[in-house]
Amino acid sequence: MRYSLLNRVRGAFLGAFLGESLSNPKICNLGKIAVLGTESLISLGKLDVDDWLKRQQQAGIELETNINSWGQIILATLPVVIFFHENPVKMRENILELLKICNWQYEPAITDASLILGYAIAQSLNEKLDPRTLILEIVSFLDKTSTSTSQQLIKVNDLLKKGAGLETAVRELSSMATPYKLSEKLTSNIGLAFYCFLSTLEDFSLTVLRANQNQGVTGAIAGALSGAYNSTVGIPVNWQNSPALNNSPGWGIDSFEQMLKLTDTMMAVWSGVYDFSDNYGEFAETGYTIFAAPHIIRRR
Repeated sequence: MRYSLLNRVRGAFLGAFLGESLSNPKICNLGKIAVLGTESLISLGKLDVDDWLKRQQQAGIELETNINSWGQIILATLPVVIFFHENPVKMRENILELLKICNWQYEPAITDASLILGYAIAQSLNEKLDPRTLILEIVSFLDKTSTSTSQQLIKVNDLLKKGAGLETAVRELSSMATPYKLSEKLTSNIGLAFYCFLSTLEDFSLTVLRANQNQGVTGAIAGALSGAYNSTVGIPVNWQNSPALNNSPGWGIDSFEQMLKLTDTMMAVWSGVYDFSDNYGEFAETGYTIFAAPHIIRRR
């Protein structure tokens, strides 16, 4: 195993946060629902859509029809992806179940973006990601769709094969989207995030810096993809010690250290080593490292 599962999971959340904060360090809110969802999975040990919705309402989070809100929805599926990453069928079912909150599933572009992000991150967590075949695998996983997501991904594949530069990728992916149509703008941004990730696969910082020439959602998605693949080991230490993580509130929490503790506890719940009678978050201080899938640690 190249990296521990826990480091990859931490990397996914950390990468998403850094990817967003580079775009606008003063306004980091794309992961607000993801934080609440992680807390719900820890509390209940399963996905409960009603509990997620209740927590969202109590936090006063209201979503609008714009790229930022749609980015929040997509990143909200990240805890579910991680919790069910070892079983693609269950992961897909639970992503779709979660998107029923506030009728999110009625925007096909959001559904597609959530599914393809989930598949790619699950492949990294399972150490099965092959950059040569990932795009075609995702298109197959996505199956039939009414959006241009598959065409965008196939274009990304073609650009990667040609060794096209970032400027060319931005131009060609943007040209496939109808101007002023939000769903196609989102699809274009997701395609660009995958391009940035796969074209600089082993370089987290370069992936995120290139993605952030577009906007925060692209950077957050690219950061999550690269963070899951390269784990925290591949994220520069000076980035992990940046003021954006340690001093600035974001995602509805005081510091990102809280998110990492939640991540550790969620993985303890997932693996079966977490004792629900313990004080909340105690696992984060015990020093366990999660390496194996739950088929090995416990029956799922």
